[in-house]
Amino acid sequence: MGALMLQGTGSDVGKSVLVAGLCRAFANRGLSVRPFKPQNMSNNAAVTIDGGEIGRAQALQAMACRVEPHSDMNPVLLKPQADHSSQLIVHGHVRGTLGGGTFRQERGALLPEVLQSWERLRAQCDIVLVEGAGSPAEINLRAGDIANMGFARVADVPVVLVGDIDRGGVIAALTGTRAVIAPDDAAMIRGFLINKFRGDPTLFVDGYRQIEALTGWPGFGVVPWLHAAALLPSEDAVILEQRAPADRGRLKIACPILPRIANFDDLDPLKAESAVDLVMVPPGQVIPADCALIVLPGSKATIADMAFLREQGWDIDILAHHRRGGMILGICGGYQMLGRRIDDPDGLEGPAGTIAGLGLLDIETVLTPRKTLQRVAGRALGQDFTGFEMHMGRTEGPDCARPFAMLDGARADGATSPNGRVMGSYVHGALASSNLCACLLERLGGRSDGQDHAARVDAALDAIAADLETHLDMDGLLKLTGGK
Repeated sequence: MGALMLQGTGSDVGKSVLVAGLCRAFANRGLSVRPFKPQNMSNNAAVTIDGGEIGRAQALQAMACRVEPHSDMNPVLLKPQADHSSQLIVHGHVRGTLGGGTFRQERGALLPEVLQSWERLRAQCDIVLVEGAGSPAEINLRAGDIANMGFARVADVPVVLVGDIDRGGVIAALTGTRAVIAPDDAAMIRGFLINKFRGDPTLFVDGYRQIEALTGWPGFGVVPWLHAAALLPSEDAVILEQRAPADRGRLKIACPILPRIANFDDLDPLKAESAVDLVMVPPGQVIPADCALIVLPGSKATIADMAFLREQGWDIDILAHHRRGGMILGICGGYQMLGRRIDDPDGLEGPAGTIAGLGLLDIETVLTPRKTLQRVAGRALGQDFTGFEMHMGRTEGPDCARPFAMLDGARADGATSPNGRVMGSYVHGALASSNLCACLLERLGGRSDGQDHAARVDAALDAIAADLETHLDMDGLLKLTGGK
């Protein structure tokens, strides 16, 4: 079994996409590949084949390997909540809550469980591609580290360091990392690569050679700006505000960016439609009055995000949109916000309490300790779909008598208002089913491209793999893994 770990000079340097691309490239060479991330922090997650949950990026990387996602691919997942704490997921299931003051001490104790997943995974394949988190240059976090060098050294996995040239200062970022990390950690790094290069790469030849000279590490290539990556699900909410200007000729759909927004990749099928202008509304801005649909997304802290929604005045925008005859769709936490109230009697999201919802659906939600995690198939708006449930809460009320969907042939999901203009569902990923997405757009007066979203993502992975084969020393990376 071979292995290789990508670490970065910082967050958002493109590690997730590069690992996904390498997974697909090696899989296309006929190798059996698996992704692995020891510790992840994200509110975007996916349900695995074994009934757990992992970071969305690892689910995408599993797709790149052409295998089902499994909880061993991301044994420790931290989901940030509203009160400066994180829900701790270990081997796919809720273990408890970690506060900022105890995290450093407690995470180190999780390393044996990380290694259990690692050993199971490495026995299944030719190569495991590992993604680090943040940067090894954060030496203040080195004690108890299980995400970067703490894992690489214990598991004896060679590391390639990724630098992001698009943000500037890539020479300093790579050489600075070499300067600040411990010698034993630096010895784990066997090379570097440059990511997100725009323009003519020959202009960076001198800089590339200077990095090699200053660090003593060989370079494995310069990756151009990967345009196909825009079609992949993003795990980092920072990307939400990086959107193109509105196109007045397209159907406008708006979604407010909540502080603890979760599984916002639910909206990716809409974003990919050429006839749709998906507007992600940042704090401090109003929800556009000319939108045809408002989507309230999932949330890791529904009560806190509901309060934030009111602080922003977005409740006024949403109610005005409803009075004008506009449609509203709530997904998971957004579905809960559409009701009359949300109760958290056990303090699962923070202090125990209750908050009034928008009152657009005649339902009430009680947050409960048991977490529902399951893949589902169903039918909504007259169309079949697949997706998954990932929520803590029980929702009941008169509008549940008009469910949004029927799941697995018999179980009702969600609710619909009497006039049909307000809909809520607990199912994530349903809009990736092209027929359902097309039907929703038709109800809004638009038209779908008719493309299958999964096929679009799969094609993007192949395009990224082809770019990596062209611009990286893939044979050198493969040799570095020690695999076939």
